[in-house]
Amino acid sequence: MSTQPVVAAVDGSDDSLRALEWALDAAHRREAPVRVAHVRQYALWGRPDAAPAGLPAAEDDPVLGLVRGRLEGRTGLPAVDFVALDGAPGAALPELGATAQLLVLGSRGRGGFSSLLLGSNSLAAARDAECPVVVVPRPGRDAGTSAEGAGSAEGAGAGPGVVVGVNVDSPDEATLAFAFREAALRGAGLRVLAAYPWPPQTWMLPGEVPAPQIDQSAVEHETRVLADGFLAPHRTRHPEVTAEIRVLPGDAAGHLVAASEGAGLVVVGRHRRRLLAPARMMGSVTQAVLLHAASPVVVVPPAPPEE
Repeated sequence: MSTQPVVAAVDGSDDSLRALEWALDAAHRREAPVRVAHVRQYALWGRPDAAPAGLPAAEDDPVLGLVRGRLEGRTGLPAVDFVALDGAPGAALPELGATAQLLVLGSRGRGGFSSLLLGSNSLAAARDAECPVVVVPRPGRDAGTSAEGAGSAEGAGAGPGVVVGVNVDSPDEATLAFAFREAALRGAGLRVLAAYPWPPQTWMLPGEVPAPQIDQSAVEHETRVLADGFLAPHRTRHPEVTAEIRVLPGDAAGHLVAASEGAGLVVVGRHRRRLLAPARMMGSVTQAVLLHAASPVVVVPPAPPEE
């Protein structure tokens, strides 16, 4: 389908090897090649533009050698190539996304504290890469399911389903398009979560008259109507995907994390750059889902603004 590779970032850790297996499966669905990349971090006292002496050549890289041995003799693999880069992983990994259709990482690598749920390199890649970034968590993570957000994410079709959040105040077409395409590739159902703030927060100055009471059922109905409208063009493009909308009150991040139990993938968007905030930002909901979801999470960059 695409000549752009699915890039799997490895460092020899169990987390990165799980990400490699996820990347191989994703590439098989997309009929795409896989690029296995190892970023060899320069010494803290070295210059970023000068690799220290003594590093092995790419073909002798021990981490890539480990992966080659792991894949040796396996049949049905997509085309695989290997690349070794020298530099800071937090900067080099996002750059790999410029020529990739997916960048796949484990939730943590070899460095950092063992108690961390998400490593700094995975966070940097999810925030800065130009392509969608998949973060594969460690198995057995407890998402802390709630009554409304939990439950099986499987829908019509085979395999665990795909979960996506939609913000009806500012829907992201790139995120919805990715979620529908991924569900179609998996032959799975799609669960669309649309959360609305409840109870509403009201602030009054002394002497102000309280606003009329808000009808929750009306807010829920309006949220569903808006979500249905945003999904309509994607349903037309992917009639084979069964998309179920769930409208829920309260915390969007909590509902997405709860829905990740049993899901094959949770799809979230990244904030678009703004005039007064030009730096890339993920947003609090996306960061919370990355930290706590039980399933793999993909962070989709926003579509380029129209001219």
